[in-house]
Amino acid sequence: MNYPETVKVVEVGPRDGLQNEKIALDTEAKLNLISQLADAGLKTIESGSFVSPKWVPQMAGSEEVFEAINSRLQPIYPNTIFSALTPNDFGMARAIECGVKEVAVFAAASESFSQKNINCSIKESLERFVPVMKKAYSSKIPVRGYVSCVLGCPYEGSIDPRQVAIVTQELLDMGCYEVSLGDTIGIGTPASTSTLLTSLLSSIPASKLAMHMHDTYGQALANILISLQMGISVFDSAVAGLGGCPYAKGASGNVATEDLIYMLDGLAIQHGVEMQKLLQASTAISLKLNRNNGSKVSCAYSSA
Repeated sequence: MNYPETVKVVEVGPRDGLQNEKIALDTEAKLNLISQLADAGLKTIESGSFVSPKWVPQMAGSEEVFEAINSRLQPIYPNTIFSALTPNDFGMARAIECGVKEVAVFAAASESFSQKNINCSIKESLERFVPVMKKAYSSKIPVRGYVSCVLGCPYEGSIDPRQVAIVTQELLDMGCYEVSLGDTIGIGTPASTSTLLTSLLSSIPASKLAMHMHDTYGQALANILISLQMGISVFDSAVAGLGGCPYAKGASGNVATEDLIYMLDGLAIQHGVEMQKLLQASTAISLKLNRNNGSKVSCAYSSA
């Protein structure tokens, strides 16, 4: 079996993870987590979101987080990308003011989920990104895209891979350098993951795709393994398996970064992350949030 020699791990715990935890952390606690992750060797860390605190209170203070990143962390980790989610023109303007070096936009493959999540259709959501992309282009800021519910929707059930391909291609055509495919409710299996990627890879290069797996049904690593076998080499994960989805009942957290790294180690795939430092970050954030650690690897190490 052919696997990529190296894999890029995109750490989404400080954004996608924390925004779905019950406890909202202050700026210093967020910075401590981000700093520990950078020290562990993670080179791309989604560190905040420029959304209204009214809708996502856990992401309040992202301006302060990025100001501190630029003054305190970026000089120490010059090769690390600290990115932010920017859902609209206003959020993009705020990100530019804060000196963010990379941003992300998100759409859905499900009309119902799009309406529940951001109160607009898929078409309308993509139209909102036009001014975001213009600002990003003029400021020379790379943009990453997300597509939610690629393997199933809590409201519509199964999603046609052709619909995923349409939304993914539109994001790429708009200027996203890469699109991350999200199994938002963690319903995917190796079979459905293979079917999805077979469809997309017929028209989209593997180098333009990433996978964002949730572990609701314990299938995340199995789905990632299939993705690796099909040539995907970028994966999103969250330390300690943080997160969930407020608009998808029953959805558990992202695949844990520790569990992903353990599997990559077993496959002799390079990733640049130090497991022991990652485990320390995992333990610290779990204690801070007063939650059980969602990583099986972290739990196994702690009980050994």
